[in-house]
Amino acid sequence: MRSLLLPALLLAAGEAATRAAGHPFFPPPSRVAATAAGLWTGPMLGGDILPSLARVLGGFAIAALLGVAAGTALGRSRTGLAYLGPACAFARAVPPPVLIPVVLVLLHIGPVAQVAVIVSGAVWPVLLNTADGVRAVEPVREEAVRAMRTPAAYRLMLVILPGAAPKIFAGLRLALSIALILMVVSEMTGAVDGIGYQLIFAQRQFDFPAMWSGIALLGLLGWGLNTALLAVERRVLRRRPRC
Repeated sequence: MRSLLLPALLLAAGEAATRAAGHPFFPPPSRVAATAAGLWTGPMLGGDILPSLARVLGGFAIAALLGVAAGTALGRSRTGLAYLGPACAFARAVPPPVLIPVVLVLLHIGPVAQVAVIVSGAVWPVLLNTADGVRAVEPVREEAVRAMRTPAAYRLMLVILPGAAPKIFAGLRLALSIALILMVVSEMTGAVDGIGYQLIFAQRQFDFPAMWSGIALLGLLGWGLNTALLAVERRVLRRRPRC
């Protein structure tokens, strides 16, 4: 209950301030909530919210799989990071939103292009954190398992990845935030549905309660997805084998 006290106070203060100001761009939170209740449970649920969730979760899942696989390979290689490190640093430094025109030319407007934009930005934190985590695993732990003639696949699953798990999850948390941001950006510029599309549509129509309800929805989605990932992280790290 204590965690709800500050948000409740901020909402009450915002309600009083917006009603006193009467500015059309800043509607009272009560009006935004009423608008959100109608939008989130209406056609927007199946036409915009669920497609957006599918894109962000799909892009995040692909980025996680690619990042962990490539990061593990780079971290296990003695020369991989030396040769590919500069290229990875360059690719990571390119802001993913600037790639949207290129992606749209190659893949055209649609869910595939939006997922590709998400993957292009979310994969790098996972890849680089995984590589760092794999390289940081103590060699003595792997040598102890190797001495028992354990197959390489088992060493990877029982020693390397569990040892790198904290850094992998740090990369996953950052990638999830990036995936949500890129989902909104891609829907604002190359989509005909989704939360980002509805957000920019409401802004152009001067429907400010709908615009603020979309912003609130994105905040709730980000909070919910991050909470779910933290729960998975706690469970995995608690159950990982310790040497």
